Amino acid sequence: MKQDKLHLVNKIFNNETIRTVWNKEEEKYFISVVDIVGVISESNNPQTYWRVLKKRLKDEGNETVTNCNALKLKAKDGKYRITDVVDIEGMFRIIESIPSKNAEPIKKWLAKLGSERIDETFDPSIAVQRAIDLYRFKGYDEEWISKRIKGTQDRKKLTDVWKDGGITESKEYAILTNEIYKEWSGMTAKQYKSYKGIRKESLRDNMSDIEVALADLGEIATRELAKEHKPNGLTQNKMIAKMGGHAAKVAKDDIEKNLGKSVISSQNNLNYQYLEKKSELEFKK
Repeated sequence: MKQDKLHLVNKIFNNETIRTVWNKEEEKYFISVVDIVGVISESNNPQTYWRVLKKRLKDEGNETVTNCNALKLKAKDGKYRITDVVDIEGMFRIIESIPSKNAEPIKKWLAKLGSERIDETFDPSIAVQRAIDLYRFKGYDEEWISKRIKGTQDRKKLTDVWKDGGITESKEYAILTNEIYKEWSGMTAKQYKSYKGIRKESLRDNMSDIEVALADLGEIATRELAKEHKPNGLTQNKMIAKMGGHAAKVAKDDIEKNLGKSVISSQNNLNYQYLEKKSELEFKK
């Protein structure tokens, strides 16, 4: 198996050894703080450097330390030891806190990123063009990109209808989306991604044309049913979402009957595979 050669952390740290672990439940990468500190600060004793920095950040009220977790990671001697870890956001917060020439390129990149996002608030077309350019870079053709953008618009129309029906929290949107997916595919979105062997990547970006069409049908049907029946609250909206998913299931079953095979595919559009790492995440209190 090949690991992701374009892994974000490896790119940032020029392929230095940075221990990272994927947490399936939270769908997040957790990264060893002492490894980050060691590379950025070039300290002879990264553990001590981090201990001092950690105290300073805590005294300053920096939430990075509060949100820092503990994870058993494999050390150079082969033994597993409790190590402080943070997610991607926490990683950047720590890098910004280290005065070092090694941190400057990353700080400049973050500043540029922030400037670009502000520009996008004044001219949203910049964000759209950036998405198009990224999809082109990944090898998607113009027709696929056009459909993907339209699908994003359709998804927004659905979430707007859900909002009108009293859905306000992100976890509720996820629950409703899972109701649609479970009904026609037999899997939640997270299970579907796991089946395809992807992690942070978009599920739709790794679907076949038929899978995308079924996903779209389930969401469009849910939207129209919600507009007609005007459900309110999570319970009523779950019933409607299941009905919308069922419309996609009927189409899926008919297609599979005529094809003589399943249209649910484990294939993805990645040119690499992930290696699973065993670890034990221990959240600090």
